[in-house]
Amino acid sequence: MANETTVTITGTLTADPELRYTPSGVAVANFTIANNPRHFDKASGAWKDGDPLFLRCAIWRDAAENVTNSLSKGDRVIASGRLVQKSYETQAGEKRTSYELLVDEIGPSLKWATVKVTKASRSTSGGGEDPWTSGKSSAATSTEEDPPFSLFAQYYSRPELNARGIQPTYPADFMADVASGA
Repeated sequence: MANETTVTITGTLTADPELRYTPSGVAVANFTIANNPRHFDKASGAWKDGDPLFLRCAIWRDAAENVTNSLSKGDRVIASGRLVQKSYETQAGEKRTSYELLVDEIGPSLKWATVKVTKASRSTSGGGEDPWTSGKSSAATSTEEDPPFSLFAQYYSRPELNARGIQPTYPADFMADVASGA
């Protein structure tokens, strides 16, 4: 969205991500990233730690489940998302402000580690299996081996459409492939 404050942070997870589900069944993972900057002090000739930053983070849906299955306490990560400010009042009546990163993308830092990436399986909405990943169409077709684009040819070859003068226009090489069954 426009005019949102986007932030990228590198740091260490302070604890294992916590996975919860909303009443409607949407997954959300919460975690904290600690960033501790260091700088070289020329006067003393040593590295000095700066003030640490602890940023509370949330990630939603499939990515939330992937984070909890992939990352754990102590992992160095890179996260990018939208910084949001939340204002609240304590029981004592004091007004407070907190910041949270709504994470869009997150992954392990490869500066001092290696990882083996495994693609997560996609869930399909609307039920049934995904015809593009399975190679078969879940809709009714003439044979189970027909590719999904053959549905267009079947639709436009229906007699009731041709009687109304509805004729598709396809490139000649496509029509030759459809006619030959390729």
